[in-house]
Amino acid sequence: MSYGDGGDLPTVMVTNDDGIDAPGIRALVRVLVSSNRFRVLVCAPDSEKSAVSHSITWQNAISAKPVEISGAIAFAVSGTPADCTSLGISEALFPSIPDLVISGINMGSNCGYSIIYSGTVAGAREAFINGVPSISLSYQWAEGRTNVDDFTLAAEASLPIIVAMLAEIKKKTYHQNCFLNVDIPTDVVNHKGYRLTGQSKSTAKPGWLQVTSDAQGGKMLSTMTMDADSLSNSETEFLNAKHEHLQFIREVRELHMDDDDTDYCSLKKGYITVTPLGVLSPAAMESQAYYKQWLSDVADSFSSTL
Repeated sequence: MSYGDGGDLPTVMVTNDDGIDAPGIRALVRVLVSSNRFRVLVCAPDSEKSAVSHSITWQNAISAKPVEISGAIAFAVSGTPADCTSLGISEALFPSIPDLVISGINMGSNCGYSIIYSGTVAGAREAFINGVPSISLSYQWAEGRTNVDDFTLAAEASLPIIVAMLAEIKKKTYHQNCFLNVDIPTDVVNHKGYRLTGQSKSTAKPGWLQVTSDAQGGKMLSTMTMDADSLSNSETEFLNAKHEHLQFIREVRELHMDDDDTDYCSLKKGYITVTPLGVLSPAAMESQAYYKQWLSDVADSFSSTL
């Protein structure tokens, strides 16, 4: 890593799932570069890869094309966010391993069960799996109330966390048993401060709407949450029509939200939420106890039939 190589500035590598031309990643890179505190690398998808989760490219080659981004060394990659992180920290594309990987800024929050689907979170998770400190950043985009300039404000609000992480990394005191998922509220100018939260069970219950083309239907943000203003209330008049194939688009029909101080509720209250995440998905201890007895009963039942 750069600190270990005696570099004057720490190296951060930025990726995302909205694509290398998305306003969130461009705003983040501008803020990082203009701070003059970092050496900035970018390794991001060449097109939108929202909600691809932690998928990777396995059998096919991926391409990395140089892209001009002022103050940064940047490549647009034909793979997923996890591919981009993996390639960027491998020393195959860049000459050294970055000190920190930052994934974002995503257009839309990533809280609760949305974390499972998120390519943004996966970009940070992939770095963590490979021993590189990482953080995912998401902005609670609200159609009609936000604009692309707000990504710059979100990046500036995230800067203290990034600087603090790198200070701990330099001192070799950084806690390496997790990575951080950060969500910035819609009204970032008036945010209520940073709040440490846990991952909630909040989830958007999806449905499917039959459409005649890809263009029909609402705009789904990369968090699996639907822009409410874009939902179509019209009845589909072609449900009984004969087609060679049918097309469907996701729509959010209801939102289930935890009523506590976990990530989504805290974000809705105006806090910048900081949620430590890991990789393993162990079941609750009561489930372990239940299935221990259940499996023993299965084995006994099977033995008695022999």
